[in-house]
Amino acid sequence: MLHDIWQAETREDAYAAFDLFIKTFEAKYPKASEWLTKDRDELTDFYDFPDQHWQSIRTSNPIERAFATIRRRTKRTKGYLSRGGMLHMMFKLGQCAEKSWRERRGVAHLADVIQGVGFVNGIKPSNHDQAAA
Repeated sequence: MLHDIWQAETREDAYAAFDLFIKTFEAKYPKASEWLTKDRDELTDFYDFPDQHWQSIRTSNPIERAFATIRRRTKRTKGYLSRGGMLHMMFKLGQCAEKSWRERRGVAHLADVIQGVGFVNGIKPSNHDQAAA
C-alpha cells in the first residue's frame, strides 16, 4: 500500500492511497499513521517538479554511492593523513567517481525549476493554463 502512495501518477491518486492506508492501518500502527498524516503534504512535494526528476527526488542512492568510495578509502587510512591530505584525497576520489556519472533525467527542465515555474503532477502548465489560473 505504501508503494501505491509514492508511485502514484498524480498527487490526487497519492492522497487517495494515503487515505486508504490510514483507514486500513491507523488502529494497528497509530504512530506511523500520525506521522504520515502530519507530513502528507511534504511527502508529496515532488509532484511540484518535472516528472523526469521524480526518481532522483525519491531516492538518495546516487548520493550514497558517490560517498561510499570516499568513506571506504578514509576508513583504510585510519588517520595517517593530515587534514589537508585527507581533503585532497577526498576531492580526487570525488573527481574519479564523477567520470562514471551519467546525465540526470530532465536536465532540460532545470532552468524552469530554478526560475520557480510551477509544475502540476510533474507537467509544466502551458501559458494558456497559467493565464487562466
